[in-house]
Amino acid sequence: MVIETEMITKYYGSKLGCKDISISVREGEIFGLLGPNGAGKSTVIKILNGLIFPDAGSARLLGKPIGDISSRYRIGYLPEKYRYQEWMTGRELLSFHASLCNLDKEEAKHRINDVLHLVKLKEYEKNKIGTYSNGMQQRIGIACALLSNPQLLFFDEPTSALDPVGRKEIRELMLDIKSRGTSILLNSHLLSEVELVCDSIAIINKGLIVKQGNLENILNNQLNLEVIVENRNDAMLTALSRIATNIESNGNNIYMKVSKREDISEVASLILQYGGHLYGLSQKHDSLENLFIQLMEEGV
Repeated sequence: MVIETEMITKYYGSKLGCKDISISVREGEIFGLLGPNGAGKSTVIKILNGLIFPDAGSARLLGKPIGDISSRYRIGYLPEKYRYQEWMTGRELLSFHASLCNLDKEEAKHRINDVLHLVKLKEYEKNKIGTYSNGMQQRIGIACALLSNPQLLFFDEPTSALDPVGRKEIRELMLDIKSRGTSILLNSHLLSEVELVCDSIAIINKGLIVKQGNLENILNNQLNLEVIVENRNDAMLTALSRIATNIESNGNNIYMKVSKREDISEVASLILQYGGHLYGLSQKHDSLENLFIQLMEEGV
């Protein structure tokens, strides 16, 4: 595991920052940290980056306790509220960051060329940062985070200020970075973006993890069904309620949720058993947005 936390807790005076946070991030995956504003996401990020210390619990990065200097050389960080020196060119900014990474001259030159190509800014390396678009500034920030060839990246809201084209570019870049074996911890509130790139997620609310795990498994946990039935009756709906939840009907259409694929055939059988004429059955997975809103409304 590149990140392992066990019951980390942080208070700011009497105010809870986060409590009992336990997550595991595997090598080569994108892990999404989700939650509303003030949920505790930034507190977790700051603890993992050694900017603040937990009041309880423990965490390890790349097999080392948080705060271990040797692991610092193997991580990269793109903060949410970044501001780069506008009078510098892209290459000058990267050279400055290379010096902060203690890269020697030859290694720095090689790495700068590599990351410029990766973030597709090679032709703009001599342009001043002040002339860069928001998307280009995000990409030069990612280039800075990649200079030390890290095994682990922290991205804090990397697409929040971008237009759809810019978000697509950053999304593709994250997937490219992942394909090279680098792990990413992504902090974001843009749920559609998370759904497209993340392998696993943890949803935080009021400082606590309310849901976590493999994203595909979480979204497949409940299947939404829409069936078209003639001759619907109360006995049929009662029977369906034994295997389905959230049953709603509108004319000949019945909407419901089931927990596993095997229940789909059982739904069809029950409809026929109770005299219904089944003319259509379709399924779709819950979206991450629907799951997120449901958890927030439940107040968990």
